Amino acid sequence: MPDPAPAVVDALRAAGSVFAEEEAAVLAGEARTAGHLELMLARRLLGEPLEQVVGWAEFHGLRVRVAPGVFVPRRRAELLVDLAVAAAEPGSVVVDLCCGTGAIGVAVADALPEVELHAGDLDPAAVAVARHNVVAGEVHEGDLYDALPTSLRGRVDVVVANAPYVPTEEIALMPREARDHEHRIALDGGPDGLDLHRRIAAGAPDWLRPGGMLLIETSEQQAEGTLAACATAGLVAEVLRREETASTVVRAISAAPGSSGTMAR
Repeated sequence: MPDPAPAVVDALRAAGSVFAEEEAAVLAGEARTAGHLELMLARRLLGEPLEQVVGWAEFHGLRVRVAPGVFVPRRRAELLVDLAVAAAEPGSVVVDLCCGTGAIGVAVADALPEVELHAGDLDPAAVAVARHNVVAGEVHEGDLYDALPTSLRGRVDVVVANAPYVPTEEIALMPREARDHEHRIALDGGPDGLDLHRRIAAGAPDWLRPGGMLLIETSEQQAEGTLAACATAGLVAEVLRREETASTVVRAISAAPGSSGTMAR
């Protein structure tokens, strides 16, 4: 990366950036001209996420396209990737629900190129970005499982879901990068943040093969609610955490026909 101008670093620092030098270097590296750098800096100073300004995000060692309004993949979601890769194998059917940019599915397919990848999202802007990023797989537009081809019913090996889980009233408390620059549909999880988790868990048994796995990112505070939603759906579930990235995931297994799921921790 080229060395950024000190004025760029100073402007970012004055705006409150704790990574001013790193952000300035990224901006300088993407700038085609001095005027382009000035324009990108102005967007960043107005609170637009750096990833949306430069058009890409780094996720799980990969660079994925990002567009204005589309949810920016967070590092904490890398736990979903690692758990999915550990559970899948060549030929596995992997579904990335609420896929946003498609970053999670792309990272899984990068680690396991022979998986059959399907990604879906309700937001047309996210679907457009995901269709650029997902070069080995299919991207579908629609509401959760309704987006998927019916031919997948009952034969999915792994479902990964980074669905919205921010309680509606707490969106106003989020950093402005998210609150003002990511589509609300990618953030709002309903009154307690778990509306989509309940729907995803309830639908999973119809789509997973017996023994198939559902992985849902959640928060530490909401983990018990996500766990309960999976248990209600007859899935055998547990909470997994990764402290260094503040990641919390509920992992749930589809029970074999005729058996009942029980909650596990």
